[in-house]
Amino acid sequence: MRKVMAGLIFVLAAAGAQADPVRITAFGDSLVQGYGLPQGQGWVPQLQGWLDAQGEEVELINAGVSGDTTAGGAARIDWTLADTPDALIVALGGNDLLRGLAPEESRRNLTAIMEAAEAKALPVLLVGIQAPGNYGADFKESFDGIYPDLAARFDALLHPDSLAGIRAATGNDIQAAGAYLQDDGIHPNAEGVALNVAAIGPKVQQLIDQVAQ
Repeated sequence: MRKVMAGLIFVLAAAGAQADPVRITAFGDSLVQGYGLPQGQGWVPQLQGWLDAQGEEVELINAGVSGDTTAGGAARIDWTLADTPDALIVALGGNDLLRGLAPEESRRNLTAIMEAAEAKALPVLLVGIQAPGNYGADFKESFDGIYPDLAARFDALLHPDSLAGIRAATGNDIQAAGAYLQDDGIHPNAEGVALNVAAIGPKVQQLIDQVAQ
């Protein structure tokens, strides 16, 4: 009888040690989708590899759509969350900038996305993007402020700049950054993705910790 009980305890302990990984949906545009990169070199697989190397039990789900705007994200967030992830990374806004859309529109769409996540009680990591200066100081201030404002409003984690790794490595030098971009001068190459992944990785670990709480 003692042997049976000991065996049962061992099985239960082993089952507890093999808990399901935390499932995180990465919801974004071409930077998340992995545009122009070989399979395995995009943002999601490189981030998955970074987290695996840290010993995290996590499964990243690639919900990136090339060319997606915040409006497109708002339109598809409900059916994306129907997959019932444990947490959400939101990385949208770059294509809004490329199209010169009003910051108020981007804010409205991102708010809808955050509200959908809040309705599911999902922890969120909001990833910002910095507006270029050529739209004017007022535009930049209005757009850049969206992400910290929404992170505070919805009690979300914030990574202020999706390209933080490249900026840090190059001292925000535009010419030097070219070494980490694809030929289009917009999308990071594999080396650039690796820098950006290393920059955001610790924030994703914080997101994982929130799920475990």
